[in-house]
Parts: sequence; structure tokens; C-alpha cells
Amino acid sequence: MVQGPRPPRRVLRAVARWTAAVLVFGAAGAGTAYGITSMERTDVPGLATEDDGRWDYPALALPALPADKPRPYSDGNPSEIHHADLRELLLPAPAGATVDKKLKGGWVSNEQFASEFTEGGRAGIGDTLREGTLRHIAARGWTMPDGTSNRIYLLQFSSADDADAYRDDRFIGASAGDDMLGAHEMELDESWKGGGKVEATASYVFSEPKPYGAAQVRTGFVIAGDTLAVVVQSRKGGAGTPGVPFHQTLILQNQLLG
Repeated sequence: MVQGPRPPRRVLRAVARWTAAVLVFGAAGAGTAYGITSMERTDVPGLATEDDGRWDYPALALPALPADKPRPYSDGNPSEIHHADLRELLLPAPAGATVDKKLKGGWVSNEQFASEFTEGGRAGIGDTLREGTLRHIAARGWTMPDGTSNRIYLLQFSSADDADAYRDDRFIGASAGDDMLGAHEMELDESWKGGGKVEATASYVFSEPKPYGAAQVRTGFVIAGDTLAVVVQSRKGGAGTPGVPFHQTLILQNQLLG
């Protein structure tokens, strides 16, 4: 089927702002990494106490930019390009984590990313990535001592418009889009309050409701300029996947992309 022209990006953003799944953040970009590293842990939005299950992440800092290259939301960067090495914008693993040997912070294939979804949707995901000016995908994964598995993928496109187009084409927003591997369904995460606000980015956060399968799946999508971040967590057993470290991980990854 031949599709008509895609609406202007400002229209898509206006629509997105009014969906239940979207939270448009509101803090400064370039100073974000400094701000989070200078905060006391109890100051991190939405994470009130030190014994509430947060993971112990190392201090974060934004990587250096190439000479004369602007930040993604600066004047002179209308396509909102992240000029820093995408691999250096991946959230590092927290203390106690066992790093996934396949996802060590380097480049990964489209097929590796698509493997997070059920087989029925993988071909469509691959087609969308090939047609959507995808530049590359960086990924890091780890498993915590309690069995929680975490994977982060950063998909960088040629422009923010192309990142938005991937979101629209895969129906991410009011729903979680393509079916996640291991989840019978995904619902809007009502406990997500949008902490760690970063201007000009949008988050879409979902969790698998009871009854879980072998493991409860949580997933979050963050659109940040030319880059789509996808965070997937799961933990086997009836207790489910803890919400606090999932939200913490999503907040910190969002801030690195700000």
C-alpha cells in the first residue's frame, strides 16, 4: 500500500504529547550529567531512599564532543544529531552486575535488536530499520545478583525525523508496539512518573501485567533527537521485575542522551 506523506514533525510531537504513554521531559541537556553526579542519591527524582532497591551506578559524565560539533538540542543542529560516540552514551553497568558477553557496549546487528521481540514481528522491524536511515545500534546488557536481566539498545538514525518515523511505523506510543519476547501482553506503566526530566525527549514506559509468564518483562522507549533508546528488563519468578531499578535505569539513560 502506498502511504501518503508523513505529517510534519511538529504535528507528530503535538499528537504524542496528548497520548497517555508520553511524558515530555523538562530540564536542561548539556548540564544533565554533571547535575546527576553532583546530586545526593536521595535527590534523584522518584527514588526516595537508599534502601529501596536502586542499583549502584558509577558516576556519570557526558563524553567529549568532536571539535566544533554542537549538542543535539543546540542552535545549529536542527536534525538533533548526537555527535558523540554513541557507545559512550550507553549507561554503564552497575556494581555487582555480570556483563552480557553479547552486549558489552559495542555495535550490534539489527538482528540482535530484533531478537528482543517475538518472531512474528522481527521481519517487519528489520524492514523498518533498513528503510529508515538507521546508522547503527549500540547495546549493553547485564544480569544482577537477584536474576534481573537488563538490556539497553541505542538506535541512531540520520535525523530526529527518522527516529520519530521508526516510532510511528512500529506503533510505539499508546501501545508498546511490537510484541516483546516472553511477555503475553504489555500495559502502560502507571507507576512511571517521568523523573529525571530532560527537555525535548519523550518516554513510553510499559510493563507486563499479571499473570506473568516465565519472567515479567518491563520495557521503556526514549526518543531523544536522532536516537531511540530501548531499555528491557526481566526477572524470572512470580515476584516480578522490580520497578525502582527499572525506572532508575531509564532516567539515567535518558539523561545521558539529553
